Amino acid sequence: MKDFYTIRVNFKGGIASPGELKNILLAAQESQVHEVRFGLRQQLILHLLHPFARTFEQKMILQSIDFQSDSNEFPNIISSYVAEEVFQKGNWLTEGIYKDILDLFDYKSLLKINLSDNQQSFTPYFSGHLNFIASENPNFWYLYIRLPKTNKVFSFDKLIFSNEIPKLCKQLEERILSNENPYLEDIEQLFLTVPTLISLPKENELEPANFTLPYYEGFNRYGKKTWLGIYRRNEFFSVKFLIKLCELCQETKIGEICLTPFKSLIIKGIDEVNRGKWSNILSEFNINVRHAANELNWQVEDDSDEALQLKLSLVEAFDKQDLRTFGLCFGIKTRPKTEVYASIMVQRRRFKLFNFIPFYFVYDISYTEDFNPNGRTKKYFEKSILRFNLAEQLRRNVLKYNKMIAENAIKTAGLRDDHKETEVERPSTKKVHQCKHCFTIYDADFGDLVNNIPAGIPFSKLPTSYICPTCEAEKKDFKAIEVKIEWMNM
Repeated sequence: MKDFYTIRVNFKGGIASPGELKNILLAAQESQVHEVRFGLRQQLILHLLHPFARTFEQKMILQSIDFQSDSNEFPNIISSYVAEEVFQKGNWLTEGIYKDILDLFDYKSLLKINLSDNQQSFTPYFSGHLNFIASENPNFWYLYIRLPKTNKVFSFDKLIFSNEIPKLCKQLEERILSNENPYLEDIEQLFLTVPTLISLPKENELEPANFTLPYYEGFNRYGKKTWLGIYRRNEFFSVKFLIKLCELCQETKIGEICLTPFKSLIIKGIDEVNRGKWSNILSEFNINVRHAANELNWQVEDDSDEALQLKLSLVEAFDKQDLRTFGLCFGIKTRPKTEVYASIMVQRRRFKLFNFIPFYFVYDISYTEDFNPNGRTKKYFEKSILRFNLAEQLRRNVLKYNKMIAENAIKTAGLRDDHKETEVERPSTKKVHQCKHCFTIYDADFGDLVNNIPAGIPFSKLPTSYICPTCEAEKKDFKAIEVKIEWMNM
């Protein structure tokens, strides 16, 4: 049993006030929290030891700050506000419009809501249940709905006016989560219930922007100001560092800190006269802001040390191979019900023998059509990969992408009319060989670790001297059988 609570604090749209963030961090520091993380949905995440829970709760209540303990019932409303000005320019969507919409949300949503600029690829389009994407018509948005517990995305036939978004979200949530009709199966029925609101006919389907992940670290000039991006390799930010960062924001009259879906921070609007102060605070806490791009282009599920260690191992393998990963975004999932934004996804699952006996962990590598992380059509590159072979298979998938780029075989990614996710057909059974004495299974997908036989060697190619790793029976005492395969989506 764990001895801590997992605390989540939502910052709508990924916009944190330095004053509010500082108060949260001071409460955490007084409760013996020394490091915090940020999440994919622009949340603050911290681990709070049980004895300090009451103290932390009282301080948060005094400041009227909501938080969730061991729960993520109210997922954060995320937005591409962080990309505005620094990664995208020239659109009608401004910082003021984002804030006007976010201010109109007067309830805590149970559904995931995304607000995205259609000219950027730094934040995800479709990882929410209610996904609003800016159209070419000023102040009007596309609406794409993904019902809970599904991966199909449906498009509404009208464009929604900016100020109607919060009201519409509340009404759609009530209908989607209603007790009488939970998780509506008929999306057309749901669309028919949309109330009268300010809208325009949708003349064209959305074309998602081509994916280009900007380098989101370090000091960067824009206009007459500078923005600073801060990423941490182990995902942890020192509470002391963040408190000083908030104080420097207040001192230099910077009114907001942006949380990114890559678990980093961006501070906009740094005046040139104050840049030295920002350099000093980075030096004081030994904060590196020049990591390799092939380390920054990863999305790892929240608060998962296993997934993070896997990422670091794969990045190290990429470094040794001197692999070009430009234009790609990688994701890692080791548990179900996580939404990760990726061109190439690594999913861990437990292979179950006979449909119920837990066996090894294996990994599946999938990718989106044309390798755009906003694409919804998924294809599998390889399945049931053992851990020792994962880096090599991932490398081959990257080489496939690079070959397609070289041959101009990557098309602009759009949404298919049916918005359905397609997969390579999965077999329901497989042929293995079983010892008739002890019932040990030889499966070519796993090989035999005891007898030093690598994965991929069929039973027919085993030497005649092969013996059962459990009871040492001879090879001739194995019988071919068919077993069911249980595929677990993560």
